[in-house]
Amino acid sequence: IFEIIKSYNVRTINFRLILYVIALSVLGIFVISSATDDTGYVSKQILGLAIGIVMMIILMLTRYEFIARYYWLLYIVTLVLLAVVLSPLGATHKGAQRWIDIGNAFQVQPSEIAKLLLIIFFSALIAKNQTTLNTWKFVFFMIIFAAIPLFMVYKEPDLSTSIVLFVTICAIIFTSGLHRRFIKVIVLIAVPLAVALIALIVILPPDKNILDEYQYNRLVGFYEADNEVAARIRYQQENSVIAIANGGLTGKGLNNTSVNSVKNADFISEPQTDFIFTIVGEELGFIGSAAVVLLLMLIVIECFRTGFRAREQIGRGIAIGMGSLIGIQSFINLGVVTMILPNTGVTLPF
Repeated sequence: IFEIIKSYNVRTINFRLILYVIALSVLGIFVISSATDDTGYVSKQILGLAIGIVMMIILMLTRYEFIARYYWLLYIVTLVLLAVVLSPLGATHKGAQRWIDIGNAFQVQPSEIAKLLLIIFFSALIAKNQTTLNTWKFVFFMIIFAAIPLFMVYKEPDLSTSIVLFVTICAIIFTSGLHRRFIKVIVLIAVPLAVALIALIVILPPDKNILDEYQYNRLVGFYEADNEVAARIRYQQENSVIAIANGGLTGKGLNNTSVNSVKNADFISEPQTDFIFTIVGEELGFIGSAAVVLLLMLIVIECFRTGFRAREQIGRGIAIGMGSLIGIQSFINLGVVTMILPNTGVTLPF
């Protein structure tokens, strides 16, 4: 270990990326502290940041080729974890079976682990098969390898995470050197299928739809003013938009006791989770909100810059995959909180 540390080239460290991530994580701790009186959430966030920094240092000292060497094992672990969730061992909370309970106070969400493991798997799979990359046989197998975990995540049910995973995997594949003719054919097949799927969702009633009823109400009901179920779902988003608007330029301040605060009036249920950006907007205003969006954008840009500069395909895939994951997840979360997109449970990174 000492020899590895001594021979490490410090100049290869992307200090900007580390600074952006830590700054956003620290800001997140302060905002979560303001969003809830339960100190347990803040403690978990601080512990998560500390563990994350330790893991980051360990991985910085480990060549990613070594980790990627076991890419098939990582894929199998992913499928096993997702299978456990769908089994009787999986824990159900608020109608979704997405967790594994470890003890009374600790939960693991395998779909979150799957995001990281699948990024490494597809990056290594493509790197190991560069000579056969531009063949229909290999493209077909990549689609199958992606479809299995995506379907398992969708069945939890977790439509939003399956969408995030799908976009992330596509980004890795499409930037791997795949020939244009394959991309054109895939797009020509995928776009009509997507249009047909959306048409079916809109036309079919909730009891006969291909989506679960709650998914139907979230997607279709989002655009229907007379849908009472959807109106209850939109209620939180509507209050979120009011809170962000009330923040003005500089916000009401963290831990404020203002009586006209949407947070203090409990109009946002569990704001410390998916709707944390609502608290940012109301308490830190436009300046704080812009800072969060800017930090997320800078993290994504640094990931892409690192990816396109990488000498090996594995490094390129991992960096672009992580940038895509953070980018699409941030876009969906911010879109939900600002009522641009239908309500769905995607967390804001960091």
